[in-house]
Amino acid sequence: MKKIIISTIAVSALLFTAGCKTDFDTDVQDIAVTSGEADFSKYVSLGNSLTSGYRDNALYIDGQNESYPNIIAGQMKLAGGGNFVQPLMADNNGGLLLGTTPIQATKLYIQSFVNGSPNITNVTAAPTTNIANKITGDLNNFGVPGAKSFHLIAPGYGSLAGVVAGTANPYYVRFSSSTTSNVVDDAVAKHPTFFSYWIGNNDVLSYATSGGSGVNQAGNTNPATYGANDISDPAVVAASIKAGLDKLKAGGATKGVIANIPYVTSIPYFSTVPYNPLTPAALGANLNTLNASLYGPLKQALTALGAGTRINLLSSTTANPVLIKDTSLPNLSAQLTAALTPALGLPTATAFGQIYGQARQTTAEDYILLTTRGVIGTTAPGAPASINVYGISYPLQNQHVLTKTEAVGVKTAVDAYNASIKTLADTYGLAFVDANKKMIDLNGQSGISFDGVRYTAKFVTGGTFSLDGVHLTGRGYAIVANEFIKAINMKYKSTLPQVDPNKYSGVTFP
Repeated sequence: MKKIIISTIAVSALLFTAGCKTDFDTDVQDIAVTSGEADFSKYVSLGNSLTSGYRDNALYIDGQNESYPNIIAGQMKLAGGGNFVQPLMADNNGGLLLGTTPIQATKLYIQSFVNGSPNITNVTAAPTTNIANKITGDLNNFGVPGAKSFHLIAPGYGSLAGVVAGTANPYYVRFSSSTTSNVVDDAVAKHPTFFSYWIGNNDVLSYATSGGSGVNQAGNTNPATYGANDISDPAVVAASIKAGLDKLKAGGATKGVIANIPYVTSIPYFSTVPYNPLTPAALGANLNTLNASLYGPLKQALTALGAGTRINLLSSTTANPVLIKDTSLPNLSAQLTAALTPALGLPTATAFGQIYGQARQTTAEDYILLTTRGVIGTTAPGAPASINVYGISYPLQNQHVLTKTEAVGVKTAVDAYNASIKTLADTYGLAFVDANKKMIDLNGQSGISFDGVRYTAKFVTGGTFSLDGVHLTGRGYAIVANEFIKAINMKYKSTLPQVDPNKYSGVTFP
């Protein structure tokens, strides 16, 4: 069971502040709602988990009902839009079944409060959504959790046998038209008159959320060779989105809206845990012992090796960074072993050399993952008993931290993706949503607000992000829907009214 203890968060004052300037336009009753140059009678949405309404680490009915496409479709109905049908899950538990075997986790919720902080865990109710139960008939939301850009045009991505083999997507299995179909073709078969297309986030997100455990595939244009956590080559992302747009255009859907992707490191999954969470009070009497027996000898040895900036003594007055393993550093294991042997003896020096050969303390340019909060201070399996505390005496590993080097690769990829997405929007004459700019606004000092409610990108208290720190709340999806609506109105001279984000749901409480 997944648990996340969030400390020092005052949830009791959630969301509300007075006198904030609104960032949204309210519904204007004396302006006729029109479709302008667009036809909203058959709207389809394509994308990944963000399009599906995924939140709290799961897909479930209440979240789907507050997906941004469903919100947009509700406003389109005022201008001649039709029904918007989604592949609804069977329950509000989240999770999936393959036969009787659970294959996806249930949703997160705040189970209780510990010393005023929320204890986040998975619901205990079992999932009831069996992926073998096909959804047929009309459908409008083709958002597929976990999909990357090239997956939307990949034949067989919805094959049940492919799920077992690890080559297909269980969410798409539920509504794929055949074992060889692809997502875009299935959407085109519904004869859309208008579409939204938001994809590319997962082409870099899975690399980042795994702490850079994958490979940056820049220069490799064959996605068939990619691992699950790799960064997609920008040319692959651009070509995949273009291929999807070409399919839609050939099917008669020439009008729509496309969005770029935010910098993934700006979301709460990466911005919640500080790089320096080790306060003198938390370290207590261990601080001086650690300096004398570990940090001091390591600092002295590394300085002699010309790498003294990797580790500094722990401070007794300010918050301290954690120890991590940085695989981009030259491995000094052999040199450390030799330098430490006279003082520690060969066996201990050898262990120190192996453990700290690529160790350093974090800086403000590193990103500690949200899930790593529960790892810091715990026992590292298999480590010597005297140095087995993660982040303090034993380095956090690659999967726990996105290092500054890895983060540069992530930003470079996002910049390249977004440049291509804007070019495609212009080339195909589509409305364009700068989702990256909106994320920057949310991370600004004042965030964005509506009717006295302030929204930011802060975890839990910001109101925008759900409990997984990656996906949005209903209110967050409403904010996104408004950005899409504004772009659609600007491009197609429609007058779709925006929605009030305050009317949608926030984080999940007991």
